[in-house]
Amino acid sequence: MANQAYIKLVPSSVKQTITIDELKETLEYYKEITGKTGEQLNWQYNEAAFPYEITEEIVNNTKQLILISNHERYHSITLSINEEKASNSDENEAIQTYIQLTLTNRSTYGDKGKANEFCKFLANKFQGELHLFNGRIMYYYKRK
Repeated sequence: MANQAYIKLVPSSVKQTITIDELKETLEYYKEITGKTGEQLNWQYNEAAFPYEITEEIVNNTKQLILISNHERYHSITLSINEEKASNSDENEAIQTYIQLTLTNRSTYGDKGKANEFCKFLANKFQGELHLFNGRIMYYYKRK
């Protein structure tokens, strides 16, 4: 099931670049707010909302976040930050940062569902352009 989704940080996004540490902090914030939702509902929502442990790994001199789960319905999701050349409306090329979520061959359909949730949360948080696993694009930034 190896698949990828992207959150591109466009010129009208909140940030133009992001570090892996900022991405990790954002995921920790997601864990925190879903935990508070569980407290309000008097339900252990933490395990259902974020059934992963966040680990860091260096691959090809690039730091990545690996979300690993011990739950039977989930396995792993990989998050990384990359850059690409993109042309803007003035036909000038610029470096564009994007967050890549990758489902490995061992990822489950539960991982895909959680990855879609994380993609939408991150795209909304950073006001980016979300390229989903199925190829569709969602715009979370103000378009002119």
